[in-house]
Amino acid sequence: MTMWIRIVLALGVAIAAASPGRAQQQGPIRATSDVSYELIARWDVERLNKILTTDTPAFAGIKVDYTPAVNAVRLYRVSYASVIPERGNKPIAATGLLAIPDTAATSFPLLSYQHGTVYGKQEVPSFPEQSPETQLMLAQFAGQGTIVIGADYFGMGTSGEPEGYMVKASHQQATADLLAASRAVLDHLKLTTTKLLLAGWSQGGFVTMAMLEKLEHDGVPVTAAATASAPLDVGVALNGFLSFPRKNDAAWVTSLFILSSFSFENYYGVPGLARSLINDDVYDIARKAYQRQPYNAADVPTDLHKLIRPAYFDPQFFADSAYGRLIAATHAYRWVIKTPVRNYYGESDEAISIGLGQLGMTYQRAMGAGNTRVEAISTGPTTHRGTFATAVPQWKIWFDTM
Repeated sequence: MTMWIRIVLALGVAIAAASPGRAQQQGPIRATSDVSYELIARWDVERLNKILTTDTPAFAGIKVDYTPAVNAVRLYRVSYASVIPERGNKPIAATGLLAIPDTAATSFPLLSYQHGTVYGKQEVPSFPEQSPETQLMLAQFAGQGTIVIGADYFGMGTSGEPEGYMVKASHQQATADLLAASRAVLDHLKLTTTKLLLAGWSQGGFVTMAMLEKLEHDGVPVTAAATASAPLDVGVALNGFLSFPRKNDAAWVTSLFILSSFSFENYYGVPGLARSLINDDVYDIARKAYQRQPYNAADVPTDLHKLIRPAYFDPQFFADSAYGRLIAATHAYRWVIKTPVRNYYGESDEAISIGLGQLGMTYQRAMGAGNTRVEAISTGPTTHRGTFATAVPQWKIWFDTM
């Protein structure tokens, strides 16, 4: 090897080492005593644009025009320490995704994306190959120069805990702590952020608003927040399925009762809660579904009457039950919201009614002359997935004006 080649190689190593946003080290890197991060992939522009033009239409069942990606993205799995508020702040190891645009810039907008309901333990942001919704966010936002983060929620990803589905304080803790952990990683990489944006779909829409509530309470500035198909009041959603069913209600809404009842039992410490709700003959299959044990999905009832005990179809019994009282307290819109918010809803959504989609705006504008910070926006006659796919580019247009 000539001396000139040695010099060139040495310069290349030095340049790579001086580019903190392009770290190539193998294995976890310690950012702080309780935060580490590991490079898991690099997605190039071609991969990101395929998500926009091919993969997302296949997932959502609708063709939407997205602005193309212009830069590649580096994907990191962040591991961080957190606590479970409902369990007396029991320590928990949590994970999430940090996606950094692969550019020469050192300062970026930061978007926290909260994922929707999933049935696989690793169908979450830090396993992006298994999460089509995360892929869309990476292609539409990270591929155009925005850092994207996404918490896996407690019990998901690599966590050994049971899932905490719609357990509000735990969702708030997981997302707020990932935000802090991601900022620690970015500081370690000598990168900075400008505005903070929040977004989420379905369950993630609820989590987005719950996160916003916590951040506003803690004095953390948020530039804007947007949701799609968000069940901002879980009591309203479940009462609708039980007492006022629609012809287009999704067959999979039974899973909402399964996941929430077992999660509430575990996180709020109410032994037997799920069994009190679920019929004896399907209890075991419901438990396996919640625990992600092997089971035949066809055995999970799609008829609520086959899943839930008859007494719960009486609204008063439901309201007075232990499960009903916990459900009634699970909402994320009943405070004076200071941040600009847009809640997108679909008029043919099989999970979220039009009234529920508009609820945040309705509540805020019922205060005196009205709090106009929250706006509900229709995406037209879109399904649950179609609402998400249609809302995402509208989120970006709006965020870019901030």
